[in-house]
Amino acid sequence: AGMLSQPADDGTPSLVEYLTGYLLKNGSLTENDLRTFRPSVCNRLDRNTSGLIAAGKSLSGLQELSGMFKSRELHKYYLCLVKGTIDKRAHICGYLQKDKVTNQVRISKQADADAVPIETEYVPVAWNQEITLLKVHLITGRTHQIRAHLAWQGHPLLGDPKYGDPKWNRKWNGRMKTAQTRQMLHAYELVMPEMNKTLKKLSGRTFTAPVPEDFYKIIKETTWEHGTQEVLEV
Repeated sequence: AGMLSQPADDGTPSLVEYLTGYLLKNGSLTENDLRTFRPSVCNRLDRNTSGLIAAGKSLSGLQELSGMFKSRELHKYYLCLVKGTIDKRAHICGYLQKDKVTNQVRISKQADADAVPIETEYVPVAWNQEITLLKVHLITGRTHQIRAHLAWQGHPLLGDPKYGDPKWNRKWNGRMKTAQTRQMLHAYELVMPEMNKTLKKLSGRTFTAPVPEDFYKIIKETTWEHGTQEVLEV
C-alpha cells in the first residue's frame, strides 16, 4: 500500500522502477535487455490498496498476461472489511461513471452517458453486527470499483477516505488505537487459467499474498460472531 504502479511526475518511486531494479539485481535482466524492452505491470491497484500485482519481464509474457486480464480469464480475488453485516454471497451489477476532475466514480442502476457496466461478486468470510470480512471476486476491473460498488450497496470499506463513512472510520480508529488513513482492501489471490504458450509453467496455479499488518490487526482483534475458523485460515 502507498506505492504507485507507474512513475509519477513528482519523482515518487514506483513499482515499475522497483521491479526493474529487482530483476537487474538477481540477474533475470541485463542493462542490454532494457534497450529493447522494459518490464511493466499488467494491472494496477489504487495507491492505498495492498496486495498482488502481475507484471511481465519479457514482451511475450507481458502480452499474454495482459491479454488474460482483458479477457477476464485470470481471476482476481480481494479481501476487504466493510461496514455492517453481510451473511450471504451475492453477485451485483451496475454502471460506473468517472469524474476526471474529482477522480471519483458514481454508481447507478441505469446506463447513463459515458457509464460502463460493472460486475462484482462477493462471499462473506466472517461477520458480526458491525463489520464483515468479505472475499470479493472482481469480474470487471474498473476504477475504484470495489470501493464504490460496495458503498453504493450500503457497505463502505473501513478506512476509505473517498467512499467511506467518516464517523464509522473514526470509531474504529479509536477502538484499534490507530490513525487509519487507507481503505482496508487487499488484492489477496490470483488464479491462473490453463495456458499453453509462454506462461505454460504458471498454468492453473494460484498465488496469494498475506494480509498486511494493519489489516491483520483488525481481523485478529475483532470478535467475530460467525466465521472464526475461516478468519484463522485467512
